[in-house]
Amino acid sequence: MIGKLSGRIDEVGESHLILDVGGVGYLVFCSGKTLGRIGQAGASAALLIETHVREDHIHLYGFADAAERAWFRLLGTVQGVGSKVALSLLSALTPGDLARAIAAQDKAALTQANGVGAKLAARLLTELKDKVGEIALGPGASLPGATSLPAAGQLGAAADDAVAALEGLGYRRVEAFAAVARAGQALGDGAKLEALIKAALKELSR
Repeated sequence: MIGKLSGRIDEVGESHLILDVGGVGYLVFCSGKTLGRIGQAGASAALLIETHVREDHIHLYGFADAAERAWFRLLGTVQGVGSKVALSLLSALTPGDLARAIAAQDKAALTQANGVGAKLAARLLTELKDKVGEIALGPGASLPGATSLPAAGQLGAAADDAVAALEGLGYRRVEAFAAVARAGQALGDGAKLEALIKAALKELSR
């Protein structure tokens, strides 16, 4: 199996590049974000590689960093998410954005990716919710690009109401959730709704 490739970029396409390694051109599929970071044709590049071997093909998927590769693997565990959809999600959202969207149960954030409709977004949120929650428990279960925020439903009733109030003010759910989570951590257990909203608005204004 190939785990990493270093060479010169021979060609860059919409969803792939060809990496010349010692005179051999490797076709590597990448997310839009990796393609945006890796450079133009003629530049030197190094990519972490995920190799998929099937009966009829061998495909190489390249990543600029370990966080993106880890999330590619995690996304692939969800029913209905193939390599193409996983790369689409990683083109639309960074690993950190994905973690925050899943923690906040923000379906709209996931549907920004091509090929991800409401049903698939809901499945992603459901199947990955517990995994992101476990990731947040500590360094022993750390995934690159994960979030330290609690999962949706773990904030408490007042915090859930504060998130809804901020959404009513026009803030995106993922922004509101993160701000309320930080406010709750600062104020401590038992914080009242009004105090949470006030502190969360301060977080959002920073």
